Amino acid sequence: MRIITVIVGLLLGLFIGAMVNGSLINIGMNVFPFPNGVNFNTPEGMQAFYTLPLHYYIFPFLAHALGTLSGCIAALLVFKESAKKFVYLIGFLFFIGGVMAVNMINAPLWFDVLDLSLAYLPMAWLSLQSKLAKKA
Repeated sequence: MRIITVIVGLLLGLFIGAMVNGSLINIGMNVFPFPNGVNFNTPEGMQAFYTLPLHYYIFPFLAHALGTLSGCIAALLVFKESAKKFVYLIGFLFFIGGVMAVNMINAPLWFDVLDLSLAYLPMAWLSLQSKLAKKA
């Protein structure tokens, strides 16, 4: 496999996944605006994130899961051979980003466990179950 194809496929998957992730986070902030005192610009504001009700965690989970899924599906469009290893690599790279986010954002433990266990590698696996993957 040509190195250019590998680089383009990985960058495309990561870029599209990141754009979907960021877009869903922005939509979520408009649908459920944070109450006063909760923001990501101060340590105190980050601590207040822990006390938010359940509905504030819906869009972050969807952003992580659908961002990873869309990035993996984009990679499937580029990789015809060995798609599986590259799709899992993209899922793993998003998982590493999720681990970094867990360390920076003070979310409840239940959300961290749910997010890290269901939003990344399972989405890579799910992309490989699609009709698009069967054609590759």
